[in-house]
This record gives sequence, C-alpha cells and structure tokens, in this order.
Amino acid sequence: MRSARKYLTTMLAALAMTGASMAADAPKRGGTLVIGSTQVPRHLNGAVQSGTATALPSAQLFASPLRYDADWKPQPYLAQSWELAPDGKSLTLRLRKDALFHDGKPVTSADVAFSVMAVKKNHPFQTMFAPVEAVDTPDPYTAVLRMSKPHPAILLALSPALMPVLPKHIYDDGQDLKTHPRNSANVVGSGPFVFKEFKPGQEIVLERFDKFFLPGKPYLDRIVVKINPDATNLLIGLERGDIAALPFMTEPTILRRAKDNPAIAMTSKGYEGIGALSWLAFNTARKPLNDVRVRQAIAYAIDKGFITKALNAGFASPANGPIIGTSPFASQDVKKYPLDLKKSEQLLEEAGFKKDGKGERLSLTVDYMPGSDVQGKNVAEYLRSQLKKVGIAVQVRASPDFPTWAKRIASHDFDMTTDIVFNWGDPVIGVHRTYLSSNIRDIIWTNTQSYSNPKVDTLLEQAGTETDLDKRRALYGEFQRIVTEDLPIDFLTVIPYHTLTSKKVHALPEGIWGVMSPMDDTYLQ
Repeated sequence: MRSARKYLTTMLAALAMTGASMAADAPKRGGTLVIGSTQVPRHLNGAVQSGTATALPSAQLFASPLRYDADWKPQPYLAQSWELAPDGKSLTLRLRKDALFHDGKPVTSADVAFSVMAVKKNHPFQTMFAPVEAVDTPDPYTAVLRMSKPHPAILLALSPALMPVLPKHIYDDGQDLKTHPRNSANVVGSGPFVFKEFKPGQEIVLERFDKFFLPGKPYLDRIVVKINPDATNLLIGLERGDIAALPFMTEPTILRRAKDNPAIAMTSKGYEGIGALSWLAFNTARKPLNDVRVRQAIAYAIDKGFITKALNAGFASPANGPIIGTSPFASQDVKKYPLDLKKSEQLLEEAGFKKDGKGERLSLTVDYMPGSDVQGKNVAEYLRSQLKKVGIAVQVRASPDFPTWAKRIASHDFDMTTDIVFNWGDPVIGVHRTYLSSNIRDIIWTNTQSYSNPKVDTLLEQAGTETDLDKRRALYGEFQRIVTEDLPIDFLTVIPYHTLTSKKVHALPEGIWGVMSPMDDTYLQ
C-alpha cells in the first residue's frame, strides 16, 4: 500500500513538472519585440524595392502567396494550395477565403493578379516574373499565372521577401508604384502586423492585426524596428535590454562580444535563401584584366584563409563559386585558387608582365563598397599589401558614400571592386543577372564586369527553363565550372550573417528567409 502511495505521489509530481514545462514552452501572448537595425529602408513596400532593409518590415505588413521552411519547401500562406501544370507553363493558386486587408477588405485573386504584374514591372529582379505573361482570375479565390515558358523559380518568387500581395483598391490608382505615397504612410497589407508609424532613418512601428487570417496569431502585440548605423550602439542596447533582437550582424567585434555573453543567443540560421557572398569583381573589358591569366594570377595571390580568419575573426567561411554552398544547386566541381605566389607570378610572366626596376609589373585600382569596413575597406587595404608581393601595385579608391560607389561601378569606371551580392534563393533570381551578356548594363548589381561567354548564356537560359531538378543541377554545375575558370569574379567569403537575441525571444523565423519572413510565431517569454 505504501509502495502504491509512493508511486502515485511520484507520478503526480512528474505530471506536474511536465505541465509546468509545457506551460513554459507554450507561446506567450503580448509584448513588444524591439529589433535593432543598421539598415535604412527608403520605404516599406517590398514589391518595388529589393534588399533586407525593406524586406523585413514588408514581410510583416504584407502576406504573400507562399512561405518557405528551413528545408527549402514551400508552405501554404495566402494560397492554401497550388498546382503547376504538367508543361510548367501555368501555376494555379487557390487562395484562402478568410484573408482580409488591414482596412477590412477581402484579399482576392484580383489583388494577386495585380501584385504579380506590379512586381514584374517594378521590382529590380526582372527575371523573377519575366516569363509570366498574364494572371487569370476565374473566380475571386483562384489565380492562374500564365507563362511563356517553364519557370522553375516561380514558387520561390512567391515568397514573403519577394512577392507581397498588395491591395489593388489602394495601389491601382494610376500613380507610379515606385514612388506611391502609401509605400511609406498608412501602409495597408494583409500580414500579421499593421502599420503604425514610420520615421525614416529612425524607427518603424507595427502593431498586431487582430483579424489576421491565421487563428490566434500573431503572438506579439507590437514590433518596433530601431534604426542606428552604429552596430556597437545597437549591441549595447541589446546588452542593456532596450533591444531584443539584432539580425544581419556581420562585424567580427560584434559577434565576438556577443558570443562571450551568456545572456545573448546567437544563430547563423535563417540566411540560406539570401546567400550572401563577398567577392572581388574584375572589369573584364579593361586591360590588363581582359586577360584571364591576370585575373587568375590575382586570385592565386589572395589568401582567403587570412580574410576569413584574421579579417573576419573566423566567423566567415571561404567562397569558391557563384552559388552559395547551402544552395541545392551548389557544385564542388569548381576551379579553386589556393594561395600560390609562385603560380601567380608565373601567370603574370606568361601574360607578358615583367618586373621593372621597382619590382612592379602593373598597377591597378581597387574600389570598395562603403558601409562595411570588414568586407570592403579592410579587404581592399589587404589587397594593396598582398598583391605587392607579386609585383602588382594597387591603389585603393574610396567613395564618400554608396551612391558614388554605385555610379562608378554601374558606369564600368573601375578596375576591381569588392562587393557583397546575394543569391536570393534561386539562381534565376539572384545569380543569372551577374553573368548573362544580355545584362551588361549601366545599373548596379547587373553584369558590371562586362563578362561575356556564349556557352554560359546558353547554360543559364537552359537552366532557367528546366523543371527537372537533376538536370538543372547538372546545367548549373557546368556553369559554375566555366565561370570559376573564366574568373570574372574572385569569390572571397560567405558573409557571416548572424542574428543576436536576448534569451526571452523565442521562435524567430529560421526558414530560408529568416526575419524576412512573417513573425507570426515569434513570442517573448
């Protein structure tokens, strides 16, 4: 009897502990999540603006047809289900019937049709919806995207970071969507949070949408994005408790300090879709960089280990190709350039560059994108000292601000430049733009290297319409092999993006788009 009583007491205690644990793990409603950011959005409408600064608030304000998990798999969002036609030329979206915009009007297929064509016309990533010719709306909750050819990136293009569904009744008023006043004031979407206030360069305030279509969500009452260009000040705010989350952190001093603080959680998850690479771009239309031997000689002279370990304090990893290693299309069959000064000098000799009396073979200028000393200025200064070892005199050219640098690079007025460029999930969206000869334009983050290889053009055109995953991998594998041989770009590092949070923050999005996804599951404990 005593034994039975003891057993019952133990079981009751265990159940009580389990219940307490479940209660502790259960999402808690309410509270304000304060996010620190060094990035300054011009406005909040991701339909007409790329970049992380706009995508974070845009994904909270606007719902998209689909969302993505950490395994690169599409999940229902505004679209309950979807079906791609056998020929790959049409995609049918079946929408929820209970989704409302923040002004109370229903979300319908007309809004989806308007938004897809608006993004196609206005978004910088022209390849995202280039094959879409029209969107049919057979009924208020069915949208059919009609395409001129198969488009394997179409589902990914419907992600929160890329495809906000806009209210047609607000934006279809004849005004230019890029400068529409409702991009910044009284913004109306159908996402989990409602626009409250936007002070450019200072803060963004969003509040819970009580009629959000996912029952019981979001858990937070409010999201406040505090903008400060000084990452150290933001970290101090996190340590002090004024800020609860810092996404997109890359500076080694910040990451080192956060790593040593037991009150701060740090993760690199949630950046797989962005696919951020740091690289050295060559102007292949300008002598002597039009000679592949010179480009390869420079690559052999660079110590990526020094850049990743010394300049990035070990938080970055080496990059060896145009497609980031976490992508399903990444290939290991690429030409690599380990540090080899003798090989570098041999290639320069073969290219006809002999040392003069000062030990110099040639002189070049390197630019760098302002805004990140570690990935820009510090790498440029390193190149100046390192390339001197093989007889290349390098002058570092600073730009006073981003527009100045962007204008120089876009107008092809450079020898070499450091840069940070994103894959954006699918190569069709973020990779093709850099290598297609048809995209040699006077616009930043196009093919400003003036790189042209007909074989690469053909491979990318085929991969951009191939729906068989294995065949796409093979096409991109060949593309990566050729590009790393031709070397219009020397790939340096995978950018070490991290998210820092206080321990009270739970369930920040860790799918492939990270905080550029809706934070409807996030809560404070």
